[in-house]
Amino acid sequence: MTDDEILLGIALTLVLATGSQILANKLRVPALILLLPVGFTAGALTDIIHPARLVGPDFSALVSLSVAVILYDAGLGLDLRNLTGRTRAVVGRLLVFGVVLTFLVVSAVGPALFSMPLRVASMLGTILVVSGPTVVGPLLDYVRPTEKVRRILIWEGTLTDPIGGILGALVFHAIATTHRIDIGRGYQLGQFLISLSVGLVGGAVGTAVLWLTLRTLRLGETLGTLAQLTTVIAVSAGCDIVRDDTGLIAAIVTGLAVTNIRGFDMPARRPFFGTLVQLIIGLLFVSISSTVTPASVVPVLVPALVLIAVLVLVVRPVVAFSATRKTGLTFGERAFVGWMAPRGIVAASTASAFAAALVEKGIPGATRILPVTFLVIVGTVLLYALTAAPMARRLGAVEPSGTRPLLVGGHPWVIDLGRALRSAGLDVLMWAGLDEQRDRIRGAGIELATGDMLATATNPRARLEGVTAVFLLTDDDDFNALASVVAQDNVEGPVYRVGPPSESHGVVAPYTGGEILFGASLVRHVLAARYERGARFLVQPASQPIPPDHETLFVVRADGRLDPVAETQSPTPQQGDTVVLFGPASSTA
Repeated sequence: MTDDEILLGIALTLVLATGSQILANKLRVPALILLLPVGFTAGALTDIIHPARLVGPDFSALVSLSVAVILYDAGLGLDLRNLTGRTRAVVGRLLVFGVVLTFLVVSAVGPALFSMPLRVASMLGTILVVSGPTVVGPLLDYVRPTEKVRRILIWEGTLTDPIGGILGALVFHAIATTHRIDIGRGYQLGQFLISLSVGLVGGAVGTAVLWLTLRTLRLGETLGTLAQLTTVIAVSAGCDIVRDDTGLIAAIVTGLAVTNIRGFDMPARRPFFGTLVQLIIGLLFVSISSTVTPASVVPVLVPALVLIAVLVLVVRPVVAFSATRKTGLTFGERAFVGWMAPRGIVAASTASAFAAALVEKGIPGATRILPVTFLVIVGTVLLYALTAAPMARRLGAVEPSGTRPLLVGGHPWVIDLGRALRSAGLDVLMWAGLDEQRDRIRGAGIELATGDMLATATNPRARLEGVTAVFLLTDDDDFNALASVVAQDNVEGPVYRVGPPSESHGVVAPYTGGEILFGASLVRHVLAARYERGARFLVQPASQPIPPDHETLFVVRADGRLDPVAETQSPTPQQGDTVVLFGPASSTA
């Protein structure tokens, strides 16, 4: 390729990857639904984005390192405190049952469906055991299942990736060197344990390096992010040099250690790292799907649809119901776990790497591995994206549609506001830092969030679980402004903060971050002063006339959604709604 063609190919790949993700975000669908067809179409119309021409034979190595970065980022979101008891047991059984049954079923039906040797079908079965957080996460964000189900599926999707990568490497070497698979011999188990050990050692080295850079040297956000990226790539590359595909284990172990070992000085926000991961995902999917040609897809289209039906309707439900027996999950939650197993980036990357190597060795049937994997990824993602939300609602496995607000602050007027919102039918959660304030919250009968909730929220991938709106109501305007910036990345819904005094010149510019509640007239000190003079909150149906000298603060919709009055919005009450007012005590009485 000429220099101009290389530049055009790189630019086009970037445009397709970024444009597809932006469009998917606006359409509220997983980006994978657009990335794969876009890459496939672009690869069919032109060959300038084909990775073999742009990068050459080094593409598989770049894919391996890119996936390691993705898995490290996924590991940062896995808090071991959430993997306890029954959740840990369910995830463990899902991993074992899912990997074994998927491998055996695909290996058994592959020769008949795709006219490929058993050893090649076994390679395909190993590739298709993985799922992946890059696919499962966006789907769950859209569906909003119960937190128990979400934890289980995120952990399963993240942990299957390195397991699938290692098993794929073992099966590949067995096929490439002996032309058969020694499934029943202890040799393969020993090889797996060696790979696992190499990955764990690499993870320990990566953790030690990041402890030095993030904890001892206390690098800032920019250098800290750079240190993480460099460490993950270096450790993953080193492990892969020692033993193929062990870098994936090293990456995810490092991410798990960083997020779970106390004392790491992690940057509270990592916009560059998050942007990089999004870009890598887009580039990989577009590049890999561009290598799949229409001529390779057509012969395996119908058999691939049959395989998808077997995986979705037989394998996954059997795995899910077997793994969730006697675990406390409802039937609907168990059924939804059985309806969520899309394939993602690791399946695509391993298929691209292993299939190309087997084709070079002249193994019959190897040319069908990549197109079949491509169709399974597209089919499962499209199916689950279209059906997951209605299926979850039908099964009763979704969070309630109403708002669950978190009120941060422990002053008397804040606690009284929590009482008012609770009397309006909302499931209110509160948090305060001082013990006396926390005691008052408990005395008011309001659920108290755990003491380290907001500290945990500074983890870049933490979630305020179950919370759909945050209201920052402390008497520290700087805290409210800072917390609003952090919480925006850790809650599914909006973040609001009480307004600072108009003449304020806060340390962090209190005009930054978070929607301002109640407008310019009801700022924090005005609310507190009026409350001390006897003003109180009043909850009444929206159909009743508003008493004199009262102001509307919130509208609670009939379906439980909470719409606050803010600087940029003034909700209009409808029939069946409830309003929360603030006014003189004589009227409220």
